[in-house]
Amino acid sequence: MLQDDVAVADAPAPPATPTRPPSRPAPAETLRHTVRRLAAAQKGAHGAPAYSRFVNRPAGRVLAALAFHRGMTPDAVTATSAVFSFSAIATVALAPHTWWVGVLVALGLALGYALDSADGQLARLRGGGTPAGEWLDHMVDAAKTVSIHLAVLVGLFRQGEVGSGWLLVPVAFVVADVVYFSAMLLNEALRTAHGVPTRAQPRAGRASVVRSLVVLPTDYGVLCLVFVLLGSAPAFLAGYGFLAVCTAGFVLAALPRWRREMSRLGTA
Repeated sequence: MLQDDVAVADAPAPPATPTRPPSRPAPAETLRHTVRRLAAAQKGAHGAPAYSRFVNRPAGRVLAALAFHRGMTPDAVTATSAVFSFSAIATVALAPHTWWVGVLVALGLALGYALDSADGQLARLRGGGTPAGEWLDHMVDAAKTVSIHLAVLVGLFRQGEVGSGWLLVPVAFVVADVVYFSAMLLNEALRTAHGVPTRAQPRAGRASVVRSLVVLPTDYGVLCLVFVLLGSAPAFLAGYGFLAVCTAGFVLAALPRWRREMSRLGTA
């Protein structure tokens, strides 16, 4: 559930024309100026859920600017994001489900997600992303999409606090999430191949705030935050199950629309 239609995590944008050697900031450039430069060159917000749009991208801007001033590469930021994300995911599967563990997991996942936004923004600062960098970003996203729900399945089973029927919830969630993630990547690839603007490209007019709020339950950032409830199995399953139902419902509702759009691309 890494969104930007749900946000397929902020993948490196098309190359921009750099105004200076891209790997380092100019000597007089401050961190604040770098953040402002990034704010003026953001991806399109159409289709982006509220957390990704209003929380994760701004946080990613700050992290990207910090990485830029430290001379980090986008791949290094992607790797750092993976360390935080997969450490938190492993904790869900292997550690006791207590309140403080839930808070640490939520923080680790949220920081990993912000860094996932930062790698693409850093690539933009350095003059544009590379196919290899985008490939790495998507591979990490794909692994997270599957492993976070499998970790919930393993963790609930090991805790033994819920009936076996509840273990079907993460199974259903991972199916919905994988279909969603795959559809987002495939839709963007086909739009690009047929010269149609993608979700990541800026569009005329202001993106709807109401739509961003409506699709908020499909946002990976909200999934990160629901782990603060991990210390109470009923509360966690209520929040996690609600997100599973919303994601599955959104995918089922969107599939006919995506099919019609792809049919139009085929006849253009």
